[in-house]
Amino acid sequence: MRKASFLELCKLLSPALKRRNTKMRAALTVEKQVAIALWKLAVTSCYRSVGNQFGVGKSTVETAVIQVANAIPELLLSRVVTLGNMQVILDVFAAMWFPNCGGATDGTHIPILAPDHLANQYVNYKGYFSMVRKALVDHKGRFSNISVE
Repeated sequence: MRKASFLELCKLLSPALKRRNTKMRAALTVEKQVAIALWKLAVTSCYRSVGNQFGVGKSTVETAVIQVANAIPELLLSRVVTLGNMQVILDVFAAMWFPNCGGATDGTHIPILAPDHLANQYVNYKGYFSMVRKALVDHKGRFSNISVE
Protein backbone atom coordinates (compact mmCIF):
# COMPACT_ATOMS: atom_id res chain seq x y z
CA MET A 1 0.00 0.00 0.00
CA ARG A 2 1.31 3.44 -0.87
CA LYS A 3 1.85 5.90 1.96
CA ALA A 4 -0.68 8.34 0.47
CA SER A 5 -3.34 5.60 0.36
CA PHE A 6 -2.57 4.60 3.94
CA LEU A 7 -2.84 8.20 5.16
CA GLU A 8 -6.10 8.70 3.26
CA LEU A 9 -7.51 5.55 4.87
CA CYS A 10 -6.44 6.82 8.30
CA LYS A 11 -8.08 10.18 7.64
CA LEU A 12 -11.35 8.52 6.63
CA LEU A 13 -11.34 6.20 9.67
CA SER A 14 -10.21 8.89 12.12
CA PRO A 15 -13.67 9.88 13.44
CA ALA A 16 -14.27 6.37 14.78
CA LEU A 17 -10.71 5.63 15.93
CA LYS A 18 -9.51 8.91 17.46
CA ARG A 19 -8.80 8.53 21.19
CA ARG A 20 -7.68 10.98 23.86
CA ASN A 21 -4.67 10.54 26.11
CA THR A 22 -5.34 9.88 29.78
CA LYS A 23 -3.23 10.44 32.87
CA MET A 24 -2.49 6.71 32.92
CA ARG A 25 -1.31 6.24 29.32
CA ALA A 26 -1.01 7.74 25.88
CA ALA A 27 -3.65 6.65 23.39
CA LEU A 28 -2.68 4.79 20.23
CA THR A 29 -2.66 7.05 17.20
CA VAL A 30 -5.11 6.36 14.40
CA GLU A 31 -2.18 5.55 12.12
CA LYS A 32 -0.84 2.92 14.52
CA GLN A 33 -4.28 1.33 15.00
CA VAL A 34 -4.82 1.09 11.24
CA ALA A 35 -1.29 -0.24 10.69
CA ILE A 36 -1.78 -2.91 13.35
CA ALA A 37 -5.12 -3.97 11.88
CA LEU A 38 -3.84 -4.06 8.31
CA TRP A 39 -0.77 -6.05 9.37
CA LYS A 40 -2.85 -8.57 11.30
CA LEU A 41 -5.31 -8.98 8.43
CA ALA A 42 -2.53 -9.29 5.84
CA VAL A 43 -0.34 -11.90 7.54
CA THR A 44 -1.22 -15.06 9.38
CA SER A 45 0.70 -14.15 12.53
CA CYS A 46 -0.70 -14.51 16.01
CA TYR A 47 -1.70 -11.49 18.08
CA ARG A 48 1.47 -11.78 20.18
CA SER A 49 3.85 -11.58 17.20
CA VAL A 50 1.92 -8.63 15.71
CA GLY A 51 2.08 -6.95 19.11
CA ASN A 52 5.84 -7.51 19.23
CA GLN A 53 6.13 -5.97 15.77
CA PHE A 54 4.40 -2.77 16.93
CA GLY A 55 5.48 -2.71 20.57
CA VAL A 56 2.02 -3.30 22.06
CA GLY A 57 0.31 -6.14 23.90
CA LYS A 58 -1.76 -8.84 22.25
CA SER A 59 -5.01 -7.49 23.75
CA THR A 60 -4.21 -4.10 22.21
CA VAL A 61 -3.78 -5.78 18.83
CA GLU A 62 -7.12 -7.54 19.20
CA THR A 63 -8.85 -4.30 20.20
CA ALA A 64 -7.31 -2.37 17.29
CA VAL A 65 -8.35 -5.03 14.76
CA ILE A 66 -11.92 -5.11 16.06
CA GLN A 67 -12.23 -1.31 16.16
CA VAL A 68 -10.86 -0.88 12.64
CA ALA A 69 -13.05 -3.72 11.34
CA ASN A 70 -16.11 -2.06 12.89
CA ALA A 71 -15.15 1.41 11.60
CA ILE A 72 -14.72 0.32 7.98
CA PRO A 73 -18.37 -0.54 7.24
CA GLU A 74 -19.58 2.36 9.39
CA LEU A 75 -17.52 5.02 7.62
CA LEU A 76 -16.50 3.58 4.25
CA LEU A 77 -19.46 1.50 3.08
CA SER A 78 -21.21 4.60 1.71
CA ARG A 79 -18.17 5.22 -0.52
CA VAL A 80 -18.65 1.94 -2.42
CA VAL A 81 -19.59 2.59 -6.02
CA THR A 82 -22.53 0.67 -7.45
CA LEU A 83 -23.49 0.80 -11.08
CA GLY A 84 -27.14 -0.02 -10.95
CA ASN A 85 -30.15 -1.44 -9.21
CA MET A 86 -29.10 -4.81 -7.80
CA GLN A 87 -32.61 -6.26 -8.05
CA VAL A 88 -32.73 -5.53 -11.80
CA ILE A 89 -29.32 -7.17 -12.25
CA LEU A 90 -30.45 -10.24 -10.29
CA ASP A 91 -33.68 -10.48 -12.33
CA VAL A 92 -31.88 -10.28 -15.68
CA PHE A 93 -29.34 -12.94 -14.67
CA ALA A 94 -32.20 -15.13 -13.38
CA ALA A 95 -33.90 -14.80 -16.78
CA MET A 96 -30.64 -16.07 -18.35
CA TRP A 97 -30.79 -19.16 -16.06
CA PHE A 98 -28.32 -17.79 -13.51
CA PRO A 99 -30.46 -17.36 -10.37
CA ASN A 100 -29.06 -15.28 -7.48
CA CYS A 101 -26.20 -14.05 -9.67
CA GLY A 102 -25.10 -10.43 -9.27
CA GLY A 103 -22.32 -10.40 -11.84
CA ALA A 104 -19.86 -12.37 -13.89
CA THR A 105 -16.21 -12.49 -12.94
CA ASP A 106 -13.03 -13.54 -14.69
CA GLY A 107 -9.31 -13.08 -14.35
CA THR A 108 -6.22 -13.32 -16.48
CA HIS A 109 -2.47 -13.06 -16.21
CA ILE A 110 -1.05 -10.00 -17.98
CA PRO A 111 2.58 -10.60 -19.02
CA ILE A 112 5.02 -7.95 -17.75
CA LEU A 113 8.75 -7.31 -17.82
CA ALA A 114 10.22 -8.43 -14.53
CA PRO A 115 11.17 -5.58 -12.19
CA ASP A 116 14.79 -5.56 -11.00
CA HIS A 117 13.78 -5.88 -7.38
CA LEU A 118 11.32 -8.47 -6.05
CA ALA A 119 11.10 -10.21 -9.44
CA ASN A 120 10.24 -13.52 -7.77
CA GLN A 121 6.94 -12.04 -6.54
CA TYR A 122 5.75 -11.62 -10.13
CA VAL A 123 6.38 -15.19 -11.35
CA ASN A 124 3.11 -17.02 -11.93
CA TYR A 125 2.42 -20.75 -11.81
CA LYS A 126 3.27 -21.13 -15.51
CA GLY A 127 6.75 -19.71 -14.94
CA TYR A 128 6.58 -16.26 -16.56
CA PHE A 129 6.31 -12.79 -15.06
CA SER A 130 2.78 -11.43 -14.88
CA MET A 131 0.23 -9.42 -12.94
CA VAL A 132 -3.26 -10.75 -12.29
CA ARG A 133 -6.24 -8.78 -13.60
CA LYS A 134 -9.66 -9.65 -12.18
CA ALA A 135 -12.89 -8.04 -13.28
CA LEU A 136 -16.59 -8.15 -12.43
CA VAL A 137 -19.29 -7.17 -14.93
CA ASP A 138 -23.04 -6.69 -14.62
CA HIS A 139 -25.81 -8.06 -16.85
CA LYS A 140 -25.01 -5.54 -19.61
CA GLY A 141 -21.29 -6.31 -19.63
CA ARG A 142 -20.39 -3.07 -17.82
CA PHE A 143 -17.43 -3.28 -15.45
CA SER A 144 -18.40 -2.82 -11.83
CA ASN A 145 -15.07 -3.83 -10.27
CA ILE A 146 -11.54 -4.23 -11.59
CA SER A 147 -8.52 -5.37 -9.59
CA VAL A 148 -4.92 -5.63 -10.78
CA GLU A 149 -2.45 -7.29 -8.41
